[in-house]
Amino acid sequence: MSDTLSETEGCNLLTRLFRARGYSIVRNVLFREYGVEFHIDGWDANARVGFEFLSSEDDDHDDLSLDEFKALTAAQQRGELSVFVIDEVEPVSVAALALEANEFLDEMASAAQARLKAGVRKAAAKSRKPTAQGKKTKPAAKKATASRNKAAIAKKVSAPKKTVIKKKTAAQKKTRADGAATVKSKSSVRKQATRKAGRKKK
Repeated sequence: MSDTLSETEGCNLLTRLFRARGYSIVRNVLFREYGVEFHIDGWDANARVGFEFLSSEDDDHDDLSLDEFKALTAAQQRGELSVFVIDEVEPVSVAALALEANEFLDEMASAAQARLKAGVRKAAAKSRKPTAQGKKTKPAAKKATASRNKAAIAKKVSAPKKTVIKKKTAAQKKTRADGAATVKSKSSVRKQATRKAGRKKK
């Protein structure tokens, strides 16, 4: 293998690098999605990860137009696939291709780990939800009971017993005063009646 890679050599190198990272790469697969149709150089249909080596050897630039490349890029930005594209405008060395491919594969591994962590967090959040709701419900019940107790205490404390007693006492005083006045008036009437009777006897 020379320092400057041909398309075939470049695809062989990429196949080894991708397979070493666990991707099941199949060579020269017909890709037909998003209004794009071309033979992709390497593709893992399950992982939806692949590579395309654009060169002037097989007129790849004509096979994959600019609009089709944009459609693939848009799908990649949406996270629907990942395609490593090498556009051989100038000759590519083994070191340069390996470096760029490994950077791409590192990014893929980081994205996969991030998705895995996010999935674990979501699962943990779902499993904690019932417990969290139970914890929230219990303090709410305690608060409700406490508020009822406070309301009952407030009623007891704020009940104007003294005022009622004072009112009753005042009423009783009035009743007693009226009663005493009535008794006095009756006794005075009796005394006057006895006096008159005594005078008559005399």
